[in-house]
Amino acid sequence: MTELDDKTVAVIRGLAMDGPHAARSGHQGTAMSLAPAAHVLWSRIMRFDATRPDWFDRDRFILSPGHASILQYALLHLYGFGLELEDLRQFRQWGSRTPGHPEAGFTPGVEVTTGPLGQGLANATGMAIAEANLRARLGSDVCDHHIFGLCSDGDLEEGVSHEAASLAGHLGLGRIVFVYDDNRISIDGPTSLSFSDDTAGRFRSYGWDVREVGAVGEDLDALEAAIRAGMEVEDKPTLIVLQTEIGFPATRSTGHHSAHGYAIFDDEIAETKEVLGLPPDETFHVPDDVLDHCRRAGVRGASERSEWDARIEAFTGDRALLDAVLHGRLPDGWQDVVPAYEAGAGVATRVASGAALQALVDTVPTLVGGGADLTGNTGTTIRNHGVFARADHGGRQLYFGIREHGMGAAMVGMAAHGGLFAVGGTFLVFSDYMRGAVRLAALSHMPMVFSWTHDSVGVGEDGPTHQPIEQIAALRAMPDLDVWRPADANEVNAAWLIAVEHDGPTAMILSRQKVPVLAGTADHEKVRRGAYVLADGPNGPDVVLIGTGSEVQHCLAASAALAVVGITARVVSMPCAEVFDRQDE
Repeated sequence: MTELDDKTVAVIRGLAMDGPHAARSGHQGTAMSLAPAAHVLWSRIMRFDATRPDWFDRDRFILSPGHASILQYALLHLYGFGLELEDLRQFRQWGSRTPGHPEAGFTPGVEVTTGPLGQGLANATGMAIAEANLRARLGSDVCDHHIFGLCSDGDLEEGVSHEAASLAGHLGLGRIVFVYDDNRISIDGPTSLSFSDDTAGRFRSYGWDVREVGAVGEDLDALEAAIRAGMEVEDKPTLIVLQTEIGFPATRSTGHHSAHGYAIFDDEIAETKEVLGLPPDETFHVPDDVLDHCRRAGVRGASERSEWDARIEAFTGDRALLDAVLHGRLPDGWQDVVPAYEAGAGVATRVASGAALQALVDTVPTLVGGGADLTGNTGTTIRNHGVFARADHGGRQLYFGIREHGMGAAMVGMAAHGGLFAVGGTFLVFSDYMRGAVRLAALSHMPMVFSWTHDSVGVGEDGPTHQPIEQIAALRAMPDLDVWRPADANEVNAAWLIAVEHDGPTAMILSRQKVPVLAGTADHEKVRRGAYVLADGPNGPDVVLIGTGSEVQHCLAASAALAVVGITARVVSMPCAEVFDRQDE
């Protein structure tokens, strides 16, 4: 550890105190204790180019304990991602680029939106699936990087992390390297109040490479050695168990649960800055030599990025796949491949969805998907493109197992990584299990399709535990989630074509039971409006009946019954209210 390294860590810790103190809100302690580990990752190990933060083959960094966001913002400023000191001074303020928890697509250099604990670790599983799949299909000259991250006790207590860690170990996702901050502190007090897991043993049982390095949180060389050793393990994800003291080296709050939040201010900040060798009366202090040191590290990957650019230019492999991965280019005629259905046929919309998905997978090379142990039931079976498995990461059929929340969070990670369009299926009633991940997909505008089937009491004999009642209304209340409930097989096709081009997540709500193919639903341009007139009387309506999904057929039947008694009804199919609402008046 050089003197400049020591000074840089001190500056990060100073910023970790100053940002929350300026906001009178935030979390200081975790950012302070993890400053050395984060500095090692960014200055010595991670491969990136701050001048091209979207370089496809960069290493990814995930701060799973998003409450420690000031740590990530300090790094983004120091390493040259465009955050300025004024942004740090505006920490947690309305409209600033430094919100209380990191937000992808909003702050440059933030890969995933973290906040709800456990999501970041689970996103890493999806990122690693994407990296492994594209490396297998395009070669290591195109895709060859790691997913690094920091996680906390809170992340490992949340159920979604268990699901995702189990899946990552099962699939042998060796490009994941996470540092677990074992500081033994939670907001309520010591973690012993509620947490006594053998974390190392648990992760070993999942199939992870686990390295218990002890209290080396201040030893940058030991941290680097542990991380690099984990990177050498190609067939297992790695968890480095690091014991730290929360808030170190705060003069009064080190090791105390109050340091989990905003607890270090005024006199203690000044005292701690003196311990760190920083000017005690100066806020947001970043000396030139530290900034220069970090900015040089921030462009260290520029030469590798330039070499990668040259390899892409000379690439002679599957160019259609490469263009789809890097530029989102869809093949000519891709919208013409979905099957057409004649009016009067009876087809469950989940079956029609499966047919559309298969046709699109055969044509659009970035589509991958599967189900949470309900692959056949939810129409997410993918034939003739291999299975993504430990022995072969090139397959496009994913088996997520009975891990709905982990599946949703992994899909977010795949979308955030880029290059793949993920589809995941389960019964609609079990969307409750994965709601946290769905909400983050919507918040961060991640393109994907959630295929949710068995959408009504039509689920039948499984009974009330499996019959969704409130789920559709709850999903429609979620901002930035397009909820499609097609009336029949032809509307399913249109919904899929729209979803593949959509720049955010799509919920596909599908029937278990057969529903009739209706006259007038095959016009995709009408369906694209989100709602359209399906049937109307000659002189304008007395009443308008609006239906979605399997209820549209009953609106048509009601219209016929009303006509008998002299009432003219207009029938509107509204497969997606969100799309309809986006239109002008």
